Amino acid sequence: MSADAVNPRPAQPGLSPVPRDLQAGKLLVLGGGYTGVRFARAVAALGVPVSLTRRQPAPPEPLTEPGLSWQTFDGTQGQLPPESALAGTTHVLVTIPPDADGRDPVLTWLAAPLARLPLRWVGYLSTTGVYGDTGGAWVDERAPTPPGLGRSQARLSCEDAWRASGLPVQVFRLPAIYGPKRSPFRALGEGKGRLIHKTGQVFCRIHVDDIVGGLLHCLSLEAKDRPPLLNLSDAAPCPSSETLGYAAHLLGCPLPAVQRFSDIAAMMGPMARSFWLENRRVSNHKLCQELGYRLRYPSYREGLLSILLEERQSEERPHQRALTDTPSATVTRP
Repeated sequence: MSADAVNPRPAQPGLSPVPRDLQAGKLLVLGGGYTGVRFARAVAALGVPVSLTRRQPAPPEPLTEPGLSWQTFDGTQGQLPPESALAGTTHVLVTIPPDADGRDPVLTWLAAPLARLPLRWVGYLSTTGVYGDTGGAWVDERAPTPPGLGRSQARLSCEDAWRASGLPVQVFRLPAIYGPKRSPFRALGEGKGRLIHKTGQVFCRIHVDDIVGGLLHCLSLEAKDRPPLLNLSDAAPCPSSETLGYAAHLLGCPLPAVQRFSDIAAMMGPMARSFWLENRRVSNHKLCQELGYRLRYPSYREGLLSILLEERQSEERPHQRALTDTPSATVTRP
């Protein structure tokens, strides 16, 4: 993990690295997946105790850093964390998606326990999919959210439920998330990358560390200055072929053959196909211009380069440890 990911740099000159709102706080991350773990580690590195929830009997990822612990929460089974583990929680990040019925499992099972906590902030991670298809036009937080089907409609319903909960909720709408171990590099390296073309199609994205940075930046603001709804997106919507091409350039590998979306749409899974059927550009004006957050990765170019360096460094560390651990008597000197 990069130094910036573990100890996020201030979004503005002079900003304390520990948001004042988090001081003497305790964080609960409901949903310890890719983004949840990244945020938890950043907050724990600031000296704030953090609990994360999981559904699996065993933790999905070992947490060796001090101040981090796992709890079990499975809304499908009614398996809840003990209230003793929740006691004293001041901040909550919810990354859990709607359940199969389109309801929010956290509110279904934990609304009452959460209401009894001294909460200062609840962050709910939603999706920019609620804006629907705009034909590539820009959307901001004031854009309409047309009635839709499936995941997006469920997300809107969950957003409404959180806003009506009476808790200090801030909703964050996210586009596609990328970061270390979640980028085009592995697929390209394994020869599994797909270069798909659809005229006029663009996608928005956000590096996981800019999600972390954006959340911490909001916690550095006074509660009255935090917008109830905020887009977290980078500044460079573009075709997926552009990001894949740049990733291939960094790896020095050839691009796969171009496939037309119209030729392969019927062979895609429903979720993948739904992404390609919506086309929009998401504005981060409120985040960057009004709130003053400085993106670490304004575009995929900075983001992909950072990911490649981080992944290569992580690959070198085990090799370096192996050399260090080798008994000196067995080392052949030139």
